[in-house]
Formats: sequence, structure tokens, C-alpha cells
Amino acid sequence: MLFNSYAFLLGFLPVVLLAFVLVHRGRPAFSVPLLGIASLAFYAWWNPHYLILMLASILFNFGVAHAMHEAAPGTQTPRKRRLLILGVVFNLAALGYFKYAKFLLDIVGAVSGADVRIEDIVLPLGISFFTFTQIAFLVDAYRDEPAARDFPSYLLFVTFFPHLIAGPIYHHREMLPQFARLAGYRLNAGDFAAGSTIFVIGLFKKTVLADGSARHADGMFALAAAGSVPGGVEAWCGTLAYALQIYFDFSGYSDMAIGLARLFGIALPNNFFSPYKAASIIEFWRRWHMSLSRFLRDYLYIALGGNRRGAARTQVNIAITMLLGGLWHGANWTFVAWGAAHGALLILNHAWRRIAASLGLRAVAGSRVGTAASTLLTFACVLLTWVLFRADSLAEALRVYRGMLGAGNGGAGADCAQRFIAAGGGWCVALLAIAWFAPNSQELLGRFGTALETYPERAAAPEARAWWRRFCWQPNAPWAVGMAAVTTAALLAMSGSSRFLYFQF
Repeated sequence: MLFNSYAFLLGFLPVVLLAFVLVHRGRPAFSVPLLGIASLAFYAWWNPHYLILMLASILFNFGVAHAMHEAAPGTQTPRKRRLLILGVVFNLAALGYFKYAKFLLDIVGAVSGADVRIEDIVLPLGISFFTFTQIAFLVDAYRDEPAARDFPSYLLFVTFFPHLIAGPIYHHREMLPQFARLAGYRLNAGDFAAGSTIFVIGLFKKTVLADGSARHADGMFALAAAGSVPGGVEAWCGTLAYALQIYFDFSGYSDMAIGLARLFGIALPNNFFSPYKAASIIEFWRRWHMSLSRFLRDYLYIALGGNRRGAARTQVNIAITMLLGGLWHGANWTFVAWGAAHGALLILNHAWRRIAASLGLRAVAGSRVGTAASTLLTFACVLLTWVLFRADSLAEALRVYRGMLGAGNGGAGADCAQRFIAAGGGWCVALLAIAWFAPNSQELLGRFGTALETYPERAAAPEARAWWRRFCWQPNAPWAVGMAAVTTAALLAMSGSSRFLYFQF
């Protein structure tokens, strides 16, 4: 079920909200089981058969975690280690079969020359997210960190429908205490107003801004997929359109997830914080898909040794982490290349920081001019790597890059200007200005505590004298009128519901 569908907006959500209010007033202890059942219904709407798969995964992981807790509290025994290995292998095997089996068999066939084939496997929605969530839970159970001991709380932890399909990948320390407090939660208009506001903002980003960019991006990439090299204007505008499509698509989903959770008194960790404003690739990954980068850091990069074993090993660890992070997004060589490219950029970024420190250039790099230049350079790198992310094959990506270099049909003067307009260049410039200069949703509603800080050590506070400060959200009449207009525009743009891009991962 899509958040941007009439079935969800006019059916599922009102029914669940009403049931939550009634249950909370009569039997508040049933709030957690109710949301768990509602989340299962939400998932089953897509394909009831895959609900069995998810329930089997939940029961297995809960059983393994419970066995580790019972084995030897306070110690990390060989038996607990074997249980952890069993749980991780089970999760990765299930993920590997559904997501990578065909990809791996294609590689085997290409290398060996054997005719190894397998029928296309339908990827269960959200399998990457609920698999990673449960792997982290098992690792923490092995470390004897407090975790869910009752099944309803664990069920809701894995299936909570605002996060289930496209994240964030949250942590039990963030969510389980909130679920435990639900029985004593007092329904209030403030949470409903803030939650519905950020949800509507996210809906507008998805249906108007992201879907409005899709038509410009899809046409150019379809041309490259058909074997043609796009013209330079079309290649650049199409790539920029995709960069803005995925930006507002993922930003919209993140806002909608946060808003939905807030309607029930739950705060999700922030997963998106104006990444195109980043002045470095390192900062970009602390702003884009923040919960995934945190997971990769905590459970992969640090497990590989992090930066504790010398500069050379640190670079290897970064490269491995980003390669696997790229492969997480999909079973395709384009995702591997995308992860490798970001790994190389991160290694270069760390090297530049060391060079800048040794040459005393930090003050220059941190100046307004230096920050602006760094932001433009970072965006250019991210933009170029999006070609790999969007293309269906390396050959298609290469044709787009050739078009960017002018190998396609050219044009100059008035013809070039007309093609720029036809390719959606004006639309892209307007949206890029929003991404660079407008406040994000968390800045507009941040003081109302709509989301948790994913990176507490990151300075997330906006500048005190930012121009938009006076326009921050308030539960008042002007904002209500504005949100009514935004809601109307978002609903009118829902001529047909379109999937979120991260649903495919």
C-alpha cells in the first residue's frame, strides 16, 4: 500500500487512527498489539503470501534473540556466538536468495559458460529494511544490550508501518522505550497537528516535485537504454532531473514516515537532512539516508576495524563498506560501480582533509567562499554518480556520460535554449534552488520534536539568523490555510499513485 494512494489516505489511515484512539481510551495496554496488527495488514495489502515470509523471519529472529538472552546473561559465550552466527546467516541467506540469486547465477553462467538460469524472483517489499533492522537487533542481543522481551513489542519494532517499506533503519534503543510508553501516552492535538503538517509536506514533495521531475529523467534514460547517445543538453538536464526526483522522492517518504509516526505519538529517527547542501562527501553521507550510513558504520565499518588499524586499512574498510552499501541497493553492476565511486570519493575526501590540515588551509576551506565551492564540487560528484544509480546497465550509463561530454547530437544558440526548456531545465533550476536555499522540514518543525536526531554528535541546529526563521511552523490559522493549499495541490497531482524509488531496494 502506498502512502500516496487513496486507499491509504481515505481508507487505511483513518481506520487505524480511529481504532488507536478508541483502544487507547479504553484499553491503552492494547495500543502496541493494535499497531502491530495494523502494520501486518498494511504489508499484506501488497502481497499476502509474503506476509508469511516476514512473520517467519520475525519469529525466527525473536527466538534466536530470546535464546541468547537466556543462554548466559552478561557474558559472550561460544553458544551465544553460534546463535548470533546462525541468526545472521539465516537473515543474509533469505535476503541473498530473493535479492541476489539471479544476479549471482548470471555471473556464474558468464564465467563458466554454463546455461545457468532461474526464473525471475519477486522481491518482497522492504526485505532489506526489516532484515537489516533484525540483524542489528541480534548483534545487540549478543552484546547483552536491553531489548524487547515481549513478542508484541518486537513485532511492532520490526513491522511499524511508517518505516516498514523504505526505512529508516532504526535501532531498538530508539523505539522500544517509546513503545513501552504508549500505554501512558496522552493523545494531544499538538502531535496530530505537527504530524499531519510534515506528512502533507512530504506528500507534496512526492506527488508534485518528485513525480514532476520523473518525466524529464525517464525520457532521457529511456533514450540511452534504447542504444542512443543523448544530446549534451538532454543528458545534463535528464541527469539533473533524476537527481532532483530521487531527492524529493526520498525526502518526501522520510517526511511522510515521520509525520505518520507522530500521529501515534512516536518519533522516528531523521533519515534525510538537506544532503545537497553538504560541503563534502563525508557530510553528504551524514545527510543522505542517514540511518543506512549509521548502520553501515556501526555494524560493518567498525566491525572491519574502522580507522583503528592504520591509514591503508582504513581506506580498504571504507571501500568495502561502500561497495557493499552500493550492492545493498540492488543486484546490478551499476550499483556496485556507484558504491565503488562513493568509496573512492570518501577516501579522497579524507585525504584532502589531512592535506588541508597539514597546509593550514582549514580556515580557507571553512570560509563562505570555500564552503560554497566545496558544496558545488560535492554536488557535481553526487550528480555524476547518480547516472550509475539510475541506469539499468553500465552500457546505458556510458552512453549518458558520452552525451554529457558532447558525443550526442549537439546544438547551439536558440536551438540549445529551446532544448534546455524542453528537457525541463527551468523546472530543474527551480527545484535545485529549493534544495539549496530553502529550509527543510525538520528545520521548519524542529522545535516541536517531530523526529529523533540520527547523529546526535552532528550539529543539526540551523543558523540563528537564517532568513526563514520567522516562517517556522506554528499551529495557527495562516499555516493551516497554507497547508490546506499544499494538500489540495498534492491530492490533485495524484492522478495515479506512483511507487517510491526506495521501494525497489
